[in-house]
Amino acid sequence: MKQGKIEEINFYSEALGEEMQILIHLPYNYTPLYKYAVLFGSDGKDYIQYGRVGRVIDELLDQEEIEDVIFVGIPYKSVSERRRMYHPEGDKREAYTRFLAHELVPYIDENYPTYQVGAGRALSGDSLAATISLVTAAKYPNIFGKVILHSPYVDQFVLDKIEAVQDPSNFSIYHVIGTGETEVQTQVDGVQDFLQPNRALKEVIERKGFDYFYEEFEGNHTWKFWQKDMPRAIRQTFEH
Repeated sequence: MKQGKIEEINFYSEALGEEMQILIHLPYNYTPLYKYAVLFGSDGKDYIQYGRVGRVIDELLDQEEIEDVIFVGIPYKSVSERRRMYHPEGDKREAYTRFLAHELVPYIDENYPTYQVGAGRALSGDSLAATISLVTAAKYPNIFGKVILHSPYVDQFVLDKIEAVQDPSNFSIYHVIGTGETEVQTQVDGVQDFLQPNRALKEVIERKGFDYFYEEFEGNHTWKFWQKDMPRAIRQTFEH
């Protein structure tokens, strides 16, 4: 199996006022001579460890099923920090979205051979990380042209943000949720039903006319099921 490599960098964010760890998976075929699409993943370490996103990208590239892709993972420092940055009510949410759009994207474009257009960039996340990915794309649709959502947390704030998108043709959405996600144990907010709010989100997205893929899988709110979905998510988002 051909394997890419992971570069780890520390990036100081002016927006957040702190140093952020960034994990960059360069695929096995990486060369500065070609251009690459970029997949930005919040919950970045989880996507690498549990989602095996690097291995999935390398395998799909080896099978010539997708375009060339770099994965840029942004790990969270702690559960409480994750909530502050990703949750709709998080006090660092707006700063985190600015960090993604106005600091991390320019850095990656400057240091790696990327397409430097919205269509060449995707955001991905699971649970709250999916929430922040969707909200960020809704705010910066010219910067991020694609979103991969694994079981996002959805509330009225999220629904309103999607409802307010002016031009749904600006970005496409890949969205999966488990039929068993009716009683999800969250760190702060207790047991919550993720399934019904995700179905409400689906209705808004479809009514607005986004380029959209939606599926409910048989399973619950864990990486066991998101990992199984990863090859299709990457394939559909970055197919030739």
